[in-house]
Amino acid sequence: MPHHGPVGPAPTSGRAGGTPQRLRGGVLGMADIAAATMANVGPAMSFFFGFAFLATTAGVASPLTIVAAGAAVALFGNTLAEFSRAHPSAGSFTTFVGKTFGPVSAVTTALLAGLGYIIAMASVIAISGGFMQITLNHYTGVDLPWIIWTVLLTGLSVVLMLRGIGVSTKWAGYFFGVEMLVLVVVSVAALVEHRGDLSAAPFLPSHLTHGVKGLAAGFPLAVYLFIGWENSAALAEETENPRRNVGRAVFSSVAIMTVSYILFSYATVTGFGYDVQRLGDSRIPFVDVAQHTLGTLAVLAYVGGLTSTLGVLVAGINSQARLVFNAGREGLLPSFFGYVHPTRRTPNNAIVTFAATALLIIVGWGAGHVLGEDGGPMNPVVFFAESSSLGAILILLVYLASNIALPLYYRRYRPQEFRIVRHVVLPAVGTLAVLIPLYYLAKPGQPAPYSWFPYAALAALLAAVGYAALLVRRDPGLAERVGSVVADAE
Repeated sequence: MPHHGPVGPAPTSGRAGGTPQRLRGGVLGMADIAAATMANVGPAMSFFFGFAFLATTAGVASPLTIVAAGAAVALFGNTLAEFSRAHPSAGSFTTFVGKTFGPVSAVTTALLAGLGYIIAMASVIAISGGFMQITLNHYTGVDLPWIIWTVLLTGLSVVLMLRGIGVSTKWAGYFFGVEMLVLVVVSVAALVEHRGDLSAAPFLPSHLTHGVKGLAAGFPLAVYLFIGWENSAALAEETENPRRNVGRAVFSSVAIMTVSYILFSYATVTGFGYDVQRLGDSRIPFVDVAQHTLGTLAVLAYVGGLTSTLGVLVAGINSQARLVFNAGREGLLPSFFGYVHPTRRTPNNAIVTFAATALLIIVGWGAGHVLGEDGGPMNPVVFFAESSSLGAILILLVYLASNIALPLYYRRYRPQEFRIVRHVVLPAVGTLAVLIPLYYLAKPGQPAPYSWFPYAALAALLAAVGYAALLVRRDPGLAERVGSVVADAE
């Protein structure tokens, strides 16, 4: 039975009197966390601002990179599902890696995951205001600075999250429903309009730019379209029967997103007449397809984009802030982050700090643009690509550690359930699938600021390991607290 938490007011620190804070258990079903996961993926937002670059990299057959990415993410999903089945926790990757390799790895993972997700979420927060500015300017001529919309939308999202996980998750699901309806309608309409020109070329390897090399180069971009697929694991403590439902939510979400992205990419490539150069020159290719296909009804595409950014804001901060919360609760980070609201049972401090830090990153990044060589204002679309790339490097390192940890964890703690295919072969292939995008994100010869991202990630890793080693030396009891709060514990 899921744990529903104590009835009385919760203490205000991570571990008051030795009792860990608990979130409100059993309030989310499988459909809730699956919808929240897909809302976190944000298919409209991710596809709107990611596909042009993907198409110019991989070529006409760019949908094949999405097929490959979907398969890779399913491998990552196997690792997450197996860990969640054995040890469901709001700590997600932090708990899984920490239980396998010890407290230093747990603290390191908590820091890398927290920083990676905050940087990646900063891209979403910025693009929410950017897309609002684009939409209003297109239809009304009003051109308020995007940062104003960013602060307003982020503030509204945080207020919604502080009201409770049940309310905010349902709203994220509603936003996701609207964006998916719009994306499917536009895609089908585009394919119907161009039915005389339909071709199998987007699915033929011969139409990949530079063949397998083009597929590999486009692969990390395609994988990034799925970032957020791991949302449900961090919601385990608030999910009914998390040992079963987290895995189901992961695989169903990945499958639905893969099929959906294939449809959207095929419709977009077809809508541009298989002209990758023209597609790449478009600021938002899918919106251009919608305008050509639906005319005045293309406003639906803008509505889908807006609801997508809102859905990602709510679902993403909700789940990712819980990683920070759990780290505070277990002493991996300051106990301030382990606070739970006494009635709503939400990790308020972690949520507010997560959002505020992301906004500070945007401001700092923007200041760098103003004071840099170009001396111009920061474009939110450009920032989306830049910050999401840096965040992705840190997140992929966490994926890598988790894939390596899975066979060791099952061999040590659950030998009776150990299976070669599920716990060795699949995570091994998943490890290779992580290394490919890591290589392309970190390879030398990239333009600035991408050229210094690998060094920033390495510095973050070394700093995290140093902090972790110091903390574990000062607090020997940390080893026992890592993963001590199991989601469905009585």
